[in-house]
Order: sequence, then structure tokens, then C-alpha cells
Amino acid sequence: MPNQIRLFLLTVMVSMASLGSSLAEEAQKPNVLFISVDDLNDWIGCLGGHPLARTPNIDRLAASGLLFTNAHCAAPACNPSRTAIMTGISPHKSGLYDNRQKMREVLPDADLIPKYFRQHGYWSAGSGKILHYFIDARSWDEYFPQKETENPFPRTLYPKKRPVSLPRGGPWQYVETDWGALHATNEEFGGDWLVSKWIGEKLREKHDAPFFLACGIYRPHEPWFVPKKYFDLFPLDAIELPPGYREDDLADLPTAGQKRGPNRYFAHIRQHGQWRQAIQGYLASIAFADEMVGRVMDALDSGPNRDNTIVVLWSDHGWHLGEKQHWQKFTAWRVCTRVPMVIRVPAGVPGLVAGTKAGSECSKPVNLLSLFPTLTDLTGLPAKTDNDGPSLVPLLKNPQANWPHVSVTYLSEAGSYGLSTEGWRYIHYANGEEELYDTNADRYEWTNLAAEPVQSSRLANLRELGPKKFARLIPPSVESLPKLAWHPAVDRSAPASKPNGGPFDIVFINQRNDAVNLHWMDRNGELKSYGAIAPQKRRRQNTRPGAVWLVTDASNKPLGYFVVGDRGAQCLIPAN
Repeated sequence: MPNQIRLFLLTVMVSMASLGSSLAEEAQKPNVLFISVDDLNDWIGCLGGHPLARTPNIDRLAASGLLFTNAHCAAPACNPSRTAIMTGISPHKSGLYDNRQKMREVLPDADLIPKYFRQHGYWSAGSGKILHYFIDARSWDEYFPQKETENPFPRTLYPKKRPVSLPRGGPWQYVETDWGALHATNEEFGGDWLVSKWIGEKLREKHDAPFFLACGIYRPHEPWFVPKKYFDLFPLDAIELPPGYREDDLADLPTAGQKRGPNRYFAHIRQHGQWRQAIQGYLASIAFADEMVGRVMDALDSGPNRDNTIVVLWSDHGWHLGEKQHWQKFTAWRVCTRVPMVIRVPAGVPGLVAGTKAGSECSKPVNLLSLFPTLTDLTGLPAKTDNDGPSLVPLLKNPQANWPHVSVTYLSEAGSYGLSTEGWRYIHYANGEEELYDTNADRYEWTNLAAEPVQSSRLANLRELGPKKFARLIPPSVESLPKLAWHPAVDRSAPASKPNGGPFDIVFINQRNDAVNLHWMDRNGELKSYGAIAPQKRRRQNTRPGAVWLVTDASNKPLGYFVVGDRGAQCLIPAN
């Protein structure tokens, strides 16, 4: 056989072997099931956050994988936390710190986890809330509801008449802060049941390519309306207050901490005798969310993808139910930053051939920011160069491995953050004030040790471990702000202002071809002039919830008015 033919055949054989190896490698890539549970603190059985919590399915998942008992969010709010998770970019690098910002305005070109996996041979799909109230259609192959809608929520049953349990305290109050039992089945309720149904169907299918499948469970995010059977698990007369609550837990806080603590939500809930009812609603919503997680896990474990699927479960941040006299989120205390996080890895994956040991726990300080680099590490994909968190694979191999990292949670103002080590918690506010807690001895952070002279060296060390530079917060564009309702004037009167809440900016946009005059209605219903707005021009104005702004023409004839809500907004003055 001529040498040229031998060489040709050898080349073909090598190429076919290489192709076969490549195909085999592609076939061996593990799948990823990425489960988010919204606004879930440590009130799950395996973390012991509340004695009444019922989460058998999350506990079952934790028992089959590795539970991180000292995991924290990158930010204590949905938008910055989820953006950090899905991009792998820390808030103090991106400048996205706040729920009011828009991810694609701040990070127009960032590749999210599903997009990055698509670029490396994966089929990426999802359902429910993964990002902050949008889908980012360009990042996914398929989504439910359809990605083109940019609305991640399927139909959900809510009471026709609201509020049900908590009267509105004013425009400062988030409209979804309400709860109650629904006389409906899970299927009739829809929402997360439909998400778990769609995800379950995908898990029961065989796929030609490895998949990244994201499941966004919305509960226990407000409002806490779920079918009655979940409320029945928690009789009202058996409800216990949060274990971390202490009435006198504010005296040792610095000024910045005292401002972060007490808020009008908690006082309003107590005023209306709804504290225990609210706790019941939160526990019921957690139980419902847990059952949806169970439906998803049952679909995986009974289907063809069980032995080749990495499972990650996380919550975007915790939640206060009275601790530090606070309700909701947005703080740097552990009740708000510490989150459930479970990773289960089957044997044979490229980055962890032995898989995770069932029932293992890790107390090292870790952050949700590490999920992106951990998944690329586990699946054998190239590391994404702009990921800021360390891979957790060393801890998945050995939960007691040396871990030189701390976990940082960034508040909404640049320069304020909370920092966790193994056994200590340090909070630094932008004004220089500090808090320090020994979390081994003081789980609920009742005793601030920052003023203790004996802790001066520890404080100095923790300061050094914290970030030194912070990207500036990039404000949302005016066009992305919600629109306040325009109330056309029917006579010469407008209601008096009832300002109640912290200040923020709104933007008036005069769409008329002539100038208009702007007036604030004071508490007595008297007009206070704020000058003119030229035709087709804008005016940024600082205001408060409940303020009423009257717009008149050049002769001061009333045209209409706006009533300020609970957040920044654009106020469109209609064209004439």
C-alpha cells in the first residue's frame, strides 16, 4: 500500500477517534437542575430556623447532598442578589446594588449562566422567577411562560378583594404585604404548581444534549396566599414567635444599624394584631414551596436523568419577621443574609468524580456568588473570566478543607456590607460605623461586640478582609421607572398630601406644547408653588410617599394631579 494511502487512512482513523472521543465527552457532560426558592430564610428543618417549619422535601434533598450551613447572599434584595448569581459578578464590581435598577441597563453585555452553558453545548431552559421580574429571553432556549413575554409568572389565583388580612397603612406599604388561606387546590392555585409541572415534564424526558434547567419557586415571596391545607398545618394558637426576636435588641446598635432596624411594617402588623397570622402565612408558604420542590425532585429521581444531574437549591436572601424590630429584607444581619444552599453532585462528573457524600454539611463561609464558577468547574466547562466568587468544588470534595475566603453581602449604598467568617459576623456601614457578633455563641446577633476593647484586633483583621473599592450605583433610566397614575382635574381641588415614608425622586415629564406649573399640596390642602416646567421638558423632584402634586396651566387652571406611591416613578403630564 502506497505511503500516501497509509497516511490518508491513518489521518481518517485519528480524526474518527478524535470525533468519537469528543462525542463521548459531550454525552458525559452532566445536567444541571438549578432550583431557586424566593425570600426563604433559615426556617427549614435542616437549618433549625423555626421549630414549626415543615420542609421534608428540602430536608430530603439536603440529606442526599451537601448542606452549606454558613451560606450568604451577595445582596439582601432580589435584583442585586439574582444578578450576582446569574452573572457571577459581585455588586461592588457591577454597581448593581438595588431592586430599582435594571440589570440590562447596568450590564448590557453580561452572559448569564444559561447563555454561557448554551455556548458550550447545553440546552438551557427555565420556568418561574429566576431574574428580578423578567426572563431575559436571549439567554434561554426555552422558557415557561414563553420567553418572549418577559413575564416569568404563569397564571396564579389571588383573592378578588384585597387586602385580606393587613389593611393598607399608606402609600409606603408594599401592596403584596398580605396573607390568607385560599379555598383552592394546588392546580387551581396555579403559580408555582404550574412551574413545577413544566419543570417535571422536562426532567422526565430524555434529551439529546446536556441541559441546564432552572426552576424558580416564587413562594414564600409575598403575598402569602396559598391553599388552605398549608395553613392548616400551623394552627394559629400554636404559632411561636421567631426564635431570633428580642424586644430590647436595638440599644447596642450604632446609628446606621438603628435606622436599618425598626420599620413601619412591623409596627403596622403589630398594631393590627397580625404578627402571629403573618408568621402562619410565611410558614404555610414555605410548606407549599417545599411541596413544589418535592414534585420537581420526584420527577428527577423517577426519570432518566437521575444519575447524571447536578442539583443546586438556593434562596436569594433571608427575611425578617420582627427580628431587630424589622420586617422584610434589605439588612446586613444574619437573619437576612444567611440562606439555604444545597448542592448534590452524582458520581462521575468531570469536576468531582466521586460526587458529593450524602448527608454532609459545611460550615465554611460561602456565597451565592460562587454558584456560577462552581457549575463550570463541576461540568468541565472553561472558567468564565469575569466570575468574582471562588469555586466551591474544594468544599464539595472535603467540607472541612482549608478555605481562605470570607462571604460578603452588599447593602444598597456603596460602602455598606456584612462579612461572614466561620464563627464571626462583621457589619460595616458607609459612614464608618460597625457591628461585630460571635455567631457561635450568639446565633441571633443579640450582642454587638464592636465597642469591646478586647475585640479591637479582631475588628482590625475583619476590616482588612473586607472590600476596599466599590463601583458607584448606576441609577435606572427615567424610561424604566414605573408610571404614576394621572388624575385629571374635575374642579379646582386636589386632595391634601399625607406624606409618610422616606424620600426619593420622581420625574415629571411635560408632554404638552406649553409650559405648566407644579404645586405641592400641603397637609392642609394648600398649594405650594414649585415653579414651571417648560414644554416637552422634564423635572426631577424629591418627594415622599403620599405626597400629592398638582399640575396647572400657565393661568393656574388645574389640569390634574399625581399621588406619590412607595417608590421612584415617572409622572407623564398628558399632551394638550
